[in-house]
Amino acid sequence: MAGQIDFFYEFASTYSYPAAMRIGAVAARAGVTVRWRPFLLGPIFASAGWTTSPFNLMPAKGRNMWRDLERITEGLGLPFRKPDPFPQNSLTAARIATALADDGKRAAFSRALYALEFGEGLSISDPEVLGRALETAGIPAAPAIAMAGGEQVKLALRATTEEAMAKDIFGAPSFITRDGELFWGNDRLEQAIEWAARNG
Repeated sequence: MAGQIDFFYEFASTYSYPAAMRIGAVAARAGVTVRWRPFLLGPIFASAGWTTSPFNLMPAKGRNMWRDLERITEGLGLPFRKPDPFPQNSLTAARIATALADDGKRAAFSRALYALEFGEGLSISDPEVLGRALETAGIPAAPAIAMAGGEQVKLALRATTEEAMAKDIFGAPSFITRDGELFWGNDRLEQAIEWAARNG
């Protein structure tokens, strides 16, 4: 049985940026299929009593994270610019990604939007930025944005977020293998893919 992994990512998540840019190549080398699973961290944070990102709640942790992300992106040859405000409002972006088929379109849009958000520092709640990401991915913007406003898409995103909570996901990026192992963080990507390759 070929390996498979669920990639749970949140568009406002800093470390989801390098993970989204790397996961395709890492998984392909290992023969592992990736299921792209956009979700929202807001409800998970709210259940813990947090009103914002833990990187904002703990300033020292936040300062270290931003410097760490600078080092990571520099090492990968990825552009980096801190978006303001942080975290970004990712609801519409997550709905658009949910509305797109997970046949390459969702991944292409997600990578394009991350590049605009963390590569150029742009706001992902801006319709023009969302449209630009869709067009970069080769997806007509207007119908995709319209589809994202539908009730079925809203319910699907809510279901994915509830599934993430049920699986004890507490941050992004998170990777879940077919046998239920949970790996958290960009720095666990290779380990998660190796596990998926070995265990199906």
